[in-house]
Amino acid sequence: MRNFRTLEIWKNGITIVKQVYVLSQQLPSEEKFGLRSQVTRAAVSIPSNIAEGCSRNSDIEFKRFLEIAMGSLFEVETQLIISKELKFIPEENLKVIFELIHKEARMINSLISKIKNS
Repeated sequence: MRNFRTLEIWKNGITIVKQVYVLSQQLPSEEKFGLRSQVTRAAVSIPSNIAEGCSRNSDIEFKRFLEIAMGSLFEVETQLIISKELKFIPEENLKVIFELIHKEARMINSLISKIKNS
């Protein structure tokens, strides 16, 4: 069993969650049960799946949860792009989160590759 609290991908995932919650406050109130709910749930899913994968006894299962986390990461990016396209959140407010998302994607991909090759 791995200690998820020591993994940089988990820590970065937590940072993404905090940023998404801050950004989601800029969404219109009528999006409370729509886009806001969707993007925050997807963001929470990123570090949650990394943590859950760490509890698994096999690398195959851990890799599967990393892939799920990657899917959630892409969901968050898509939902933030939609928020930008709908002019709910200004593009300049999204630069930092997109950098964090791309960094997280690289780290998750790297760990998946490492597991595949071991």
